[in-house]
Amino acid sequence: MYPPLPEYPAHTYALHLQQLLLKNGVVDFEGEGKVPINGFFLPGGGGMFGVLVARDQNGNEVLLKAFSGSCMGHLNLPGWVDHLVDEESYHEYLRMFDAPIKEIGRLAEAASSEQERRLHLTTRSELSRMALSYYRELYRIATLEGNRVRLESIFPGGKAPTGSGDCCAIKLLQYAFTRQLHPISMAEFFFGAPTKDSGRSHLSFYGPCDEKCKPILHAMLTLDIIYQDSHIIIVNKDAGLLSVPGRGPQKIDSVETRLRKLMPNLPLQCAVHRLDMDTSGLLILAKDKETHKRMNKQFSEKQVIKSYVALLEGVVRQEKGEISLPFRLDAEHRPLQVYDEQQGKWGTTRFQRVRVERRSDGSLATRMLFFPLTGRTHQLRVHSAHGKGLGHPIKGDRLYGSGMSDRLYLHAKTLSFHHPITGVWMEFSTEDPF
Repeated sequence: MYPPLPEYPAHTYALHLQQLLLKNGVVDFEGEGKVPINGFFLPGGGGMFGVLVARDQNGNEVLLKAFSGSCMGHLNLPGWVDHLVDEESYHEYLRMFDAPIKEIGRLAEAASSEQERRLHLTTRSELSRMALSYYRELYRIATLEGNRVRLESIFPGGKAPTGSGDCCAIKLLQYAFTRQLHPISMAEFFFGAPTKDSGRSHLSFYGPCDEKCKPILHAMLTLDIIYQDSHIIIVNKDAGLLSVPGRGPQKIDSVETRLRKLMPNLPLQCAVHRLDMDTSGLLILAKDKETHKRMNKQFSEKQVIKSYVALLEGVVRQEKGEISLPFRLDAEHRPLQVYDEQQGKWGTTRFQRVRVERRSDGSLATRMLFFPLTGRTHQLRVHSAHGKGLGHPIKGDRLYGSGMSDRLYLHAKTLSFHHPITGVWMEFSTEDPF
């Protein structure tokens, strides 16, 4: 995962932290100095460290540092941000489960028969599952908006990977959000001997991990920020969220407004393009007016390449092709678009059928890739549903199809363009969310 916050100036402070660790030879250099760094250099003993730059309510700069997991058996150390689970709750958890689990293990080893041993092992496994569930309930993840969410509610099926919530990025943001500190910059580096197949090297900088950190950071920041630099931000927008704020208090919540809470200095209009509220996927936002202007130019000159994935109702027989239709806004039934050969604006889309799928309810749907060559409002939805197009509405389309049950099955999957400042060709891709 790419770092969700700017790395500078935190990167500079992180370099200084590296030197402090190496120079002092201990992790708790602000404490008693009894936790040496030697253990990090044993085979597979390395770990992640992070620095967060934040501002308090008076505008003062605050520096925070964290280590992932526990540090040589220590949950907390002086000078480092706290673990998400407080010490008292952690030790209560150990008192409830650690000794009983170990005792059942000893009974299994001393069992007089294989049947008795298996019975003890089954009991231990069940108690271990209960212990893990209890422990995960101790985590309450703080969000940018001031809410708290359960750890297991963040992951599909409630199955949080072991160690979720213990990474330094999560610790740093949790500490900031629970103390009214505004995050500005964050950087993380690996320290010590790499674990097997980790691909990480001593003192090198890395972003948060995809498996454990990405879903939690999505919940904490209320946005899935997949890339950002000094000029642009790429967000994987959730279905049901506006790209930009609308009129009235009920339509304030949007990608722009959420992002501005995290980065207050963004221009008033920072979204370079828009996705329908019901559509999920990749969205480009600009950090300054010049970047916004240059990205708009790329869109107007059709230099930006986009692809969408969709599920269409029923079986589409055409394997591939191109659709070109004229349509316009139905002023009496906003935001509906209608076919109009006289006053409509032409929109063109290329399509490629991926496969026909049988859904869990027994219905058939066609997975389709769309490559829009123009950017008309509801273009893909109209091209899918209209009889002069494919004649198969996108599943979940409440305007042109049979209605929405959970979501519109349309997702902006890929995005490619020249970086507006450096000119480097950039390509972004997401997994299908359905």
